[in-house]
Amino acid sequence: MIITIDGPAGAGKSTVARQLANRLGFAFLDTGAMYRAVAWACLQRDVDFSDVDAVADVARTIVIQFDGDEVLVDGQNVSGEIRTNDVTAASQYTAGNLEVREILVEQQRRIAGDSDVVTEGRDQGTVVFPAAEFKFFITASPESRARRRQEEFAARGQNIPLEQVLADQTDRDNRDAARKVGAMKPAADAVEVDTSQIDADAVVQRLLEIIGGTPD
Repeated sequence: MIITIDGPAGAGKSTVARQLANRLGFAFLDTGAMYRAVAWACLQRDVDFSDVDAVADVARTIVIQFDGDEVLVDGQNVSGEIRTNDVTAASQYTAGNLEVREILVEQQRRIAGDSDVVTEGRDQGTVVFPAAEFKFFITASPESRARRRQEEFAARGQNIPLEQVLADQTDRDNRDAARKVGAMKPAADAVEVDTSQIDADAVVQRLLEIIGGTPD
């Protein structure tokens, strides 16, 4: 079974997806981390992001693996490095690169295979797994999302003003929604959940009720 969870940054979809996977005993696939991993690798190699072919070559040649909550690039743990501001800013170029998207979509489908997977991102229910058994779109108010992002940055030692987080988030939302391929939007058959006023545990419980509960 494949369960897709899409939505904008700061809505809590990663936390919800991870917890849902744990409750169901499914694998968890963080597709956003894959685009970040390519961006990190490009920065390490001083690749010009305007050179779309060079960026795609990086995506094609690196090996991205998941080991629990850790993200590995060519065997190196980059879990912390891919969450920095520099990588966050650079990931717009990998996410907007059509060839990179084709490469990573193929990898995502291969990773999922015939397994039971909860996968989260921006286009999982619309592009990568359109036949998924359950599709969810997790969202929240812009202010709630920005506060959550600010807290995440603070937890990593990055103190960023809320106004900047909100402005960056708005820019990112606009780019994601306007993307020609893999645009951020709910699938026609996705269940939308607003997390502005409820915590991750409550969201997970609601999703479990829709799915049909946890396995025995």
